[in-house]
Amino acid sequence: MDLTRLRVLAAVAREGSVTGAARALHYAQPSVSHHLARLEAEVGVPLVERVGRGIRLTDAGRLLAARAEEILGRVGAAREEVEALAGLAAGRVRLAAFPSALATLVPDVVARLAVDHPGLVVGLVEAEPPEALAALRRGTVDVALVFEHDRSPADLDGLVPVPVLEEELSVVTSRTVPGAAGGDAPVDPARPTVAAASDLARFADAPWIAGCERCRADLVGRCERAGFTPRIAFETDDYVAVQSLVAAGVGVSVLPALALRAHRNPRVVTRALPGAARRVLAVTYGDRPPPGARAVVDGLVAASAAPTTTG
Repeated sequence: MDLTRLRVLAAVAREGSVTGAARALHYAQPSVSHHLARLEAEVGVPLVERVGRGIRLTDAGRLLAARAEEILGRVGAAREEVEALAGLAAGRVRLAAFPSALATLVPDVVARLAVDHPGLVVGLVEAEPPEALAALRRGTVDVALVFEHDRSPADLDGLVPVPVLEEELSVVTSRTVPGAAGGDAPVDPARPTVAAASDLARFADAPWIAGCERCRADLVGRCERAGFTPRIAFETDDYVAVQSLVAAGVGVSVLPALALRAHRNPRVVTRALPGAARRVLAVTYGDRPPPGARAVVDGLVAASAAPTTTG
């Protein structure tokens, strides 16, 4: 299939009309229609259908448009790699990562690459796992650092993951836990910091603070296995805000180790949940990523193995 025609189809999908695609691509409108007709002839199925005075993509058109974005992104990335010599001496690598990883693992990796490969330019993008993987498929980033839970695995179809670490999950409470069984109960920060999984049931009546969609699903699953459905009072992806809300005594939460390493509010108490963890993965496109991407992945694995403290 001709790349120009795929580019036209992708533009029609993004803009929602032939007129919009022509404007975005700086083409004449008849030229856009011509490319669509030729593409339909190549694939042998209708890609657009008339709706009133406009058009819309068929199911086949939407499928091919999505693949076209991916194909065009990969071609663009390959072109950039060739132009930059596709090496560590003079190149560019783009990393998408979730916030707590950007605040912990990533700075050490970027600093080390600047020393070991001073010609390599590293670009950073903050993104939650679904957005990071979508950017990887489009070719707008070269490495996606993501996490996954048992109940919400990452969509890695066509991608290559490398395990970076498993980060433990901890219950986060204030020193006086609201809604704990038997009423508000003081928490002794000097007591052992390992909680039994069933200890979640102690907070069955407490308001809960949930994070992203994946984290919320994992939290609800763990609470249900402990015999209750959590009452979600607040939702935020911001681990600093989560700890501030907990410290203020308005709820309890579960946070991963990297979030607690990135920021630790001195007014909260954490208790690790035995056997509870989420996996952190460095993901690339294809079995043989370019040298810059490989260097970033290796750096992330090395950084995760370095000794750290959570405060």
